[in-house]
Amino acid sequence: EVQLVESGGGLVQAGGSLRLSCAASGFTFADYTIGWFRQAPGKEREGVSCISSGDGSTYFADSVKGRFSISRDNAKNTVYLQMNNMKPEDTAVYYCAALDSYYLTSCYPNGMDYWGKGTLVTVSS
Repeated sequence: EVQLVESGGGLVQAGGSLRLSCAASGFTFADYTIGWFRQAPGKEREGVSCISSGDGSTYFADSVKGRFSISRDNAKNTVYLQMNNMKPEDTAVYYCAALDSYYLTSCYPNGMDYWGKGTLVTVSS
């Protein structure tokens, strides 16, 4: 059974930091591009950041560049999203998703193969 389990969400003040983790199982993690997506109330789900396995290529949405970083540990089947200097507009449910692609070809919600259930991140002003 494929599972993607997010953790690390919570409440943080503006300017603070959180680290999200995504633990994967049930598929060959090292063959997949992994991404973080978020959905705020009343808004569409958007790509935040993705990381390939093949060459470690990364993508960041313009809104998080310079503040967020992404990394993966293939030995632990886990991807991390480090979020620094957080802003109230970062408030959303954050989802982890997997794309059956060794290289980074897409970081859009449509087309991802597997999804986690999400973790809520709230940034207070």
